Amino acid sequence: MEVLIRLIGADETIYSNYADTMQWLENTDVLGMIADKFSSSDSPEVHANAAEILCAVTRCAPPSLAAKICSPSFVGRLFCHALEGSRPKSVLVHSLSVCISLLDPKRLASASYQAFRSNVSHGALVTASPETVDGMLESLGNLLNLLDTSTAENVLPTTYGCLRPPLGKHRLKIVEFISVLLTVGSETAEQELISQSAIKRSIDLFFEYPYNNFLHHHVENIIVSCLEGKRTELVEHVLNECDIVGKILAADKLSSLSTESNGPTVPSEGKTPSKIGNVGHMTRIANKLIQLGNSNSTIQTHLQGNSEWVEWQTDVLVRRNEVENVYHWACGRPTSLHDRGRDSDDDDFRDRDYDVAALANNLSQAFRYGIYSNDDIEE
Repeated sequence: MEVLIRLIGADETIYSNYADTMQWLENTDVLGMIADKFSSSDSPEVHANAAEILCAVTRCAPPSLAAKICSPSFVGRLFCHALEGSRPKSVLVHSLSVCISLLDPKRLASASYQAFRSNVSHGALVTASPETVDGMLESLGNLLNLLDTSTAENVLPTTYGCLRPPLGKHRLKIVEFISVLLTVGSETAEQELISQSAIKRSIDLFFEYPYNNFLHHHVENIIVSCLEGKRTELVEHVLNECDIVGKILAADKLSSLSTESNGPTVPSEGKTPSKIGNVGHMTRIANKLIQLGNSNSTIQTHLQGNSEWVEWQTDVLVRRNEVENVYHWACGRPTSLHDRGRDSDDDDFRDRDYDVAALANNLSQAFRYGIYSNDDIEE
């Protein structure tokens, strides 16, 4: 994989026979050959390496490859492999990684590739054209069907109960794809995501899987993108159809895993239900709503018209923010930190949006000591 990345000029090195390589690229369908590895191999390692090469091309593409990789026909080829029912889930996960990189080429690559590559000195970032985005939207409906967990039968035991079914890396990757799709500013994409209930389904998953912080991270980004967007339709969709305020109030009021829920996260029998694990993200979303309400009359009117929200904000949220403000803690903080904005750490984190599916994969590697079967690791 690393040899091929260097050979096609998708890293920082320009060597003596670079012109010969460019001629070779013109005469060879190298991208198609790499993409076809998604259908010819069942190995997750091969799928990961194929995606790594294609993502490298999106970040520093030689001119001969830039037009090819963002063409609707190439995107269609990727989705054709990804949505083939008989293929391993790793095909879907890694194909979407390439699409995400096309939409947002500045996104961090995996740690191994970052170590291999230094600053770019030639080539250019590939930017997805409206045609590229439209090519991706053609498969959106089929992707969203995979977010339906009602028919899945696999069960994963956990410390707090069990998941019926687990979210899985493929669903996590689809939610990440939706999150990135909302950042490209395509009105067509936003309209499709609303009409096909992609945003609503993502928010529902946020509350159905209260212990999956990888998922919560992406859904928070989806909500913030909608609320900060220029289109009132997106804001109203999140507030009304998705009922984000009502869902936050209901979940925070319950605060523990519901024993009567028909959702996929089932608490252990005979044990006190655990506290839900998405309260931190809900608090940040609530604070974001209040902050944006100061400059957006639609949000402000919606919040002020909900008496339960006004009461919760006064009695719970204000107090929680005070407790969680580290600068007021009795143990004190290093004085150098007082010069920084309170959310500066958070801003740093947002600037480098991690591929959490890759992090999840690294995490699963750490537990490969014969405790779980291969199916468990995949989920």
